[in-house]
Amino acid sequence: MLSPLTVDFDPMQHPDLLAGLGAPDDAAVYRINNRTAVIATVDFFAPLVDDPWQYGAIAAANAMSDVYAMGGEVVLALNIAAFPEDLPSEVAAEIIRGGADKVAEAGGVVAGGHTIWDDEPKFGLSVLGIATPSRLLRKAALRPGDFLYLTKSLGTGVILSNDRGQEEHSAWLNTAIASMLHLNRHAAHLAISHRLRAATDITGFGLVGHLWEMVESSGVSVTVEAAALPLLPGARESAESGIQTGGEVRNRDWVGDNFTVANGVPPALASIAFDPQTSGGLLLACSPRKARVLEAAFAADNESLHLIGRVAKGAPHIQLF
Repeated sequence: MLSPLTVDFDPMQHPDLLAGLGAPDDAAVYRINNRTAVIATVDFFAPLVDDPWQYGAIAAANAMSDVYAMGGEVVLALNIAAFPEDLPSEVAAEIIRGGADKVAEAGGVVAGGHTIWDDEPKFGLSVLGIATPSRLLRKAALRPGDFLYLTKSLGTGVILSNDRGQEEHSAWLNTAIASMLHLNRHAAHLAISHRLRAATDITGFGLVGHLWEMVESSGVSVTVEAAALPLLPGARESAESGIQTGGEVRNRDWVGDNFTVANGVPPALASIAFDPQTSGGLLLACSPRKARVLEAAFAADNESLHLIGRVAKGAPHIQLF
């Protein structure tokens, strides 16, 4: 994933455009009326697993995640596909079926799309969601005192980049695939039902990159506890073996001096904090008075929730300690 681009033109303004280039968030949001807003997003990428159904399903889950990060519900999707001319038709069909199955699981429908020829397969979705304008989850809504929670474990980037030839690595990969296939839908439901206001999803910019977007736009400082970071099996081992993705390097360069690491934090954990994720979890902010109730609700519904940090007053900055 590329670093965020700086647009060299004035973004379009409209009173009903609640999120767009002028105030970037996880998706574009347009208000229809006081009860309904439309959420629009798009995402696609090249294969990262061998199984075509899994590839299509993961790409769909990843694309829909932006809707959930805004507090919305998926209703409609369009396929975006680029396939080599010599790709077997049954493989292409499985990729598309994987995406459609995941959209159906989300309660939405695939209604068409567009396909072109390309040397390397690419697949994803343009997704339409709906939400209540007053209940949107936003990046710029962190407040001093908030607890920070992560709903999925980290490490898909380094695990996918690791050698898959060993039996142990295959087990790690299978667990990472299961995580990527898990929708953020119910986690978003719980966030909305408990009236949270700040969220994002963790994808290509990694935990620190996406957290920095929230920190900078909210004007706050954040501390993250390295030992509290939830890790997928094999993530730490992969990082400690020297696996490093190009996305991690770009994420570090982009955040720069806005992130510091305390003495004693293992380098592997700092590396995983920047690891680019595919179909990662939601990063949620919750006031301390709601924290125990939120934790209990996630536990009751068998949804993972990990307390990883705290928001404080101060110049925008992230410290891993």
